[in-house]
Amino acid sequence: MKHRLPCSLAVLAALSLAACSQPAPPPDNAPVVAGDPLASRPVKTGTEGPELPACASSSRVKPGGTDVFWAPGETRAVKAKLAGGTPVSLCEATDDDAWFGVIFAAPGDDPALCNVTRPVRSAREYQGPCRWGWIKGGTVEIAG
Repeated sequence: MKHRLPCSLAVLAALSLAACSQPAPPPDNAPVVAGDPLASRPVKTGTEGPELPACASSSRVKPGGTDVFWAPGETRAVKAKLAGGTPVSLCEATDDDAWFGVIFAAPGDDPALCNVTRPVRSAREYQGPCRWGWIKGGTVEIAG
């Protein structure tokens, strides 16, 4: 006597086998993060008032480079890596200066395109065209 699987069970078995044969995700996928969801806090410009530039100072990353994170205090996933000497604009800081909100140009782009040297009417989240993120205090040399 032959036993036949119902059609739905046969399909389920075939799908299970197909799922096992899927290739692993590419190595450039974002790392798996354990715990609570990542925090993200956009950098604000104009925090020093409408008379001063949108970002308070221009700086350069110290030798050895630095990681850029999604929010102050959030260190589980790196948003970008900046090489030593990379120009950044410091736009805001945490109360204890442990973290700086920075804006920086993409590799090969002119930092002047970031448009943060002119005043803005009121503090607001940076909308581009350059990149933004948070770096640990002490990783830049203040240029002015």
